[in-house]
Amino acid sequence: MNGAESLVRSLLANGVDTCFANPGTSEMHFVAALDRVPGVRCILGLQENVVTGMADGYYRIRRAPAATLLHCGPGLSNGLANLHNARRAESGIVNIVGDHATAHRPYDSPLTADVPALAGTVSAFVCTPRSATTLASDAGRASAAAKQHPGQIATLILPADISWSDGGVEVAPGVPDPAPVIDPHAVDTARKLLAGSGRKLILLGNSTATKEAAALAFAIADHTGAEVMGSSLIAAHPAGRGTRPFPRVPYYVDHAIEVLAKYDTVLLVNCPPPVGFFGYPGKPSELCRPDALLHTLTRSDQDGTAALMLLAEMLGLDQGSVGAVPTPKLSPVELPQGELSPEKLDLALAALLPAHAIIVDESLTYSNGYPVTKASAEPHDWLIITGGAIGGGMPVSTGAAVAGEGRRVVNLQADGSAAYTLQSLWTQARENLPCTTVLLNNGRYNILLGEYKNVGAVPGPTAMSMLDLGNPTIRWAEMARSMGVEAVTATSMEEYTKALAHSFASAGPYFIELLV
Repeated sequence: MNGAESLVRSLLANGVDTCFANPGTSEMHFVAALDRVPGVRCILGLQENVVTGMADGYYRIRRAPAATLLHCGPGLSNGLANLHNARRAESGIVNIVGDHATAHRPYDSPLTADVPALAGTVSAFVCTPRSATTLASDAGRASAAAKQHPGQIATLILPADISWSDGGVEVAPGVPDPAPVIDPHAVDTARKLLAGSGRKLILLGNSTATKEAAALAFAIADHTGAEVMGSSLIAAHPAGRGTRPFPRVPYYVDHAIEVLAKYDTVLLVNCPPPVGFFGYPGKPSELCRPDALLHTLTRSDQDGTAALMLLAEMLGLDQGSVGAVPTPKLSPVELPQGELSPEKLDLALAALLPAHAIIVDESLTYSNGYPVTKASAEPHDWLIITGGAIGGGMPVSTGAAVAGEGRRVVNLQADGSAAYTLQSLWTQARENLPCTTVLLNNGRYNILLGEYKNVGAVPGPTAMSMLDLGNPTIRWAEMARSMGVEAVTATSMEEYTKALAHSFASAGPYFIELLV
């Protein structure tokens, strides 16, 4: 058994049975081993940022890591933007990066790069195996690191000679370290703060934006008079009928400061204190009031759900009643007609969304936040691009569809971001994935118009031309068809709802370009 075969066997032993790949010469022995050792589903992406984004979306739905396979330092560099998003989303990924054979590296050939340094910018674990004999155990350690609560990127650098050399062995699976223990003093302090005066907020971080943890948070809030909000770093949360919608900290700094200003006490559950995405002239980086009391119940690496459960017990809450969600009688949502608007898109999605769908939201500026869909549509999961690196929506949708095993994925996609990773459509067609892409075509980087004002800059003709995507016009529907995806263009709500319903009735991918 060579090293590559032992790596495949180790991945399978550790429960990693899906690999998103864009391989090159250095990875050929690993690719060949996938044929000799059955059990790993390997999915090709046409560009590395698609590959890494797919692995991010996969983890958010499956809650188990997939592997990526990238080619040397430049391939890793191409995939770093969505690895950055995945790190912020706390997604577990076993990130395998091929490299030159050990004896060849000193010659500094064209693809030579400092792969450990590049990987270190996004990885909690980086390892280069010393031999084919140690490769399986190193892969086990990488798999355990990726599974470490709440989820991490673990990069395994794979020199070509370690793959092709004999001496591979099978080893026992790696075991993640347990989450750090909850501090009972922090829980008791939270109890006392919630019993105090002033307005109180329970701010949920990424790994506590689950149905169970949110139910606990709302029960505690109802009992103590507090309110519940989600951090801006939340990567996925349940929505639709049977859930209680909670707002997230707004993106725009002025709005966020206004929303958070009313709270005297903020309880942080698996999240840091909220800060702005950027620093702006004359505006604070920290979004809560300077005099507000911020208390950390749990850090992101701790079990926030268990801490909320302990807090609920300290408050004397009946565990049997926790999780009960009021089910108000909702009138059927009627299909809107006429001109397109964000509010009408929300109504249409609420009316037509199939049960247990997955929504990936990179709509950015053309959105009302979809409050009707989140409150009254069939139960679904809502995924958000967390790290601020645009171009995540389409790959995350693709990976989520792989993990969802038949669940319909709806990608609400801004056009500027779509241009980064449009190749995702090719993988959707190749794998016949149930993805509906709603491309919001306004022909410009609209979000940056607001940022000009926020930073105090006055754009002139040159600056405005940098935001224009209409010269030349991008023929989005034609590009989707060229990659094997059925596509239409809609200019009214009637055309849109017809196309949306058609996509939900189909088995494979579908692309709707909305001229907004």
